[in-house]
Amino acid sequence: MKKKFNWRKVEYWFLTLALVVLAGGVGFRIGWQKREASFSPQEKVDLSLFWHVWEELERKYLDKKALDSQKMVYGAISGMVSALGDPYTSFFPPQDNKVNKEDLTGEFGGVGIQLGYKNNILAVISPLDGTPAQRAGVQAGDLILHIKDEKKGIDRDTTDISLPEAVKLIRGPKGTVVTLTLAREGKKEPFDVSITRDIITIPSVKTEWMTQDNRKIAYIHLLQFSEVMYKEWRKWVDQVVREKNNPQFAGVILDLRNNPGGFLDGAVFVASEFIKKGVVVVQENSDGTRQVYKASGKGRLLNVPLVVLVNHGSASASEILAGALHDYGRAKIIGERTFGKGTVQEPEDFPDGSGLHITVARWLLPKGKSINKEGITPDFEVKEEEEEKDLILEKGKELLLNFNDGK
Repeated sequence: MKKKFNWRKVEYWFLTLALVVLAGGVGFRIGWQKREASFSPQEKVDLSLFWHVWEELERKYLDKKALDSQKMVYGAISGMVSALGDPYTSFFPPQDNKVNKEDLTGEFGGVGIQLGYKNNILAVISPLDGTPAQRAGVQAGDLILHIKDEKKGIDRDTTDISLPEAVKLIRGPKGTVVTLTLAREGKKEPFDVSITRDIITIPSVKTEWMTQDNRKIAYIHLLQFSEVMYKEWRKWVDQVVREKNNPQFAGVILDLRNNPGGFLDGAVFVASEFIKKGVVVVQENSDGTRQVYKASGKGRLLNVPLVVLVNHGSASASEILAGALHDYGRAKIIGERTFGKGTVQEPEDFPDGSGLHITVARWLLPKGKSINKEGITPDFEVKEEEEEKDLILEKGKELLLNFNDGK
């Protein structure tokens, strides 16, 4: 019998790490002398206790075979990094770093979900479009309480599970089955979803020409801001430019739902099609300096009616794009409040295969607002329901047609 899940104990903010990130640790040889660490001229930290504990473990611990010095070093670094309380500043040993660096634009056997944490509970950032997880009904925001795979001999709760371990357990060969026990806001009881793994290939762009009341709507779903996106975006814009003066043309629906982000430059590039000039986003760095990203001024869709669709799975660069278009009054935002990922991480890899992912900056929208933990609140809040009809998309069509009717 499954336990009831108390949603009141769960904050609705994602404390998230993307399924595929560049993160890691640092390998070094420990010396036994007393050392000091200094973060400022006024603050010095005595590290002698660390060395003392190390020596005590080596001298007294019962199972001498368990004393793997390299693992202990990685563990110490992991603890140091996690003490910052920032889930985006992360350390991973070499093997975990390798898993995290797997390219989402490539192929792998899995179910197709972006993993993260909600109040330190393993959670779904978003199900990737057209994947087994999406077809099985997995939704952004679902908590993953248990993972079971009879073939692999896996049957464990996700309490205190690390992201790389969760990825390893959920991924597997094509055709095999993994069962996830999920908790979902609005449902009283956890429930099981069995998903048959497949080869996951992640596209960047999906386009379609839609017809509504004899009007043509140019629809584009940006699934991530990758290198592939640029070419596909230009090709789509060429089509829109050819149609935009057609009396039957109603406008553009830009769908950013379940877009976890990607290249910041990609978001600025897309924003520049709709904004003639001005700041798209400001990056505020840890040293107090600011880097300003501006629209290129080469926009070809400056006067095209535009609505933007978002949900809880819209994160990072997709939030920047939606926020900039909203700040300039260029688009109406429809859907659910976005994820709230507004910080910048700098990756660094090391010779032993480990790496370090450090939060080094925050993003500010054109009007100065930070999206971190706040996200973007839509002009029209529409919940994604468990039904065939896409209510958010339908609202987008309605707004475009009303815009053209002068309403």
